[in-house]
Amino acid sequence: MPWTTMRLRGQKVLVRCDEAGTPQAESGRVEIRYKPNDGRAYRALPANLEAIDDAEVLPDDHCAPAEDAPKSGAAAKTTTTTTKSAGGASKAGPRKTAAIAAGEQKARDGAVVAYADGACSGNPGPAGLGVVIDDGGTRRELSEYLGQATNNVAELTAILRVAERYQGDARPVEIRTDSQYSIGVLAKGWKAKANTELVAQVKKALAGVPDVHLIYVPGHSGFAGNERADELARDAVSGRRTSGWMEKKRP
Repeated sequence: MPWTTMRLRGQKVLVRCDEAGTPQAESGRVEIRYKPNDGRAYRALPANLEAIDDAEVLPDDHCAPAEDAPKSGAAAKTTTTTTKSAGGASKAGPRKTAAIAAGEQKARDGAVVAYADGACSGNPGPAGLGVVIDDGGTRRELSEYLGQATNNVAELTAILRVAERYQGDARPVEIRTDSQYSIGVLAKGWKAKANTELVAQVKKALAGVPDVHLIYVPGHSGFAGNERADELARDAVSGRRTSGWMEKKRP
């Protein structure tokens, strides 16, 4: 079975695929390699893989035989230990929760904190976005269906929705995203090979927010705002619907 190159949380990896370059999952996960010859094979969820434009389909012997890596160390890049609540939602255990709380960057005083996420069934495929905003005493949520698009388009558009809402607002606005691609093309000078018009649109919208910062948070790692934004994005995809902005007072 051949290989292709994709991104996993911003890092290029080699992915098992078919002749057309489509990732091939077994038991819900796709075999990946960080290097062709390091002898360790990892597993990733298909939803966490991002396509790379013009990526080649490589022969099976591009990667040497490998054994499954133990689920520790580098394997933590693709797996997360969770427990199920009575209602069925995934929750991190006490030790995991403490580690997440310690690792999440504290918001500046008076800052608006927004979590923006995108989802896609197939890449491209039906796509949606989710946004969760903590604005003082108010919590705002958005679930929006985008139609056929890529995961990167969904991630960028989620950030755009936050920037559109806070045009001219003088308060600090922190947009937290698990898309290193979005941060790269919007704030780190990465050259966008695709989605150039959308990238320019998002940059223009961000320029209209006087004090805005893009902050990376790892996806599917228990960060409550990111998990909720992901849920909203997936709801938009599965239901093929847009809920619009919803507001509720924080307890």
